[in-house]
Amino acid sequence: MTLLSLDTLPAGSLPCAMEARQYLFAGRVQGVGFRYTAKQLAKGFDVTGWVKNLDDGRVELQIMGEAEEIDEYISDLHDSPLGHHIHEQEERAVPLFERVGGFSIER
Repeated sequence: MTLLSLDTLPAGSLPCAMEARQYLFAGRVQGVGFRYTAKQLAKGFDVTGWVKNLDDGRVELQIMGEAEEIDEYISDLHDSPLGHHIHEQEERAVPLFERVGGFSIER
């Protein structure tokens, strides 16, 4: 039996754990193109998920990917022209998604 040592793997080839998170954004986040921006921005990242308006005026975003990809995506969302509309952000871990591909706007 041959054992594979992690020391012999090429740099960057270690498997990364997928995670899923839910974000709730409050502020002036509805009626300003927030969901469209979130969807367009996701095209530049290796993430899947969805974004939707909530009845209480917040926007919910659920996203799945490697932690670093999610962190960079959220950072870029805050750095986007709509980032100043975000006054509050809640974040929590959620179970991994099943049968979700791409990034969509939910209604």
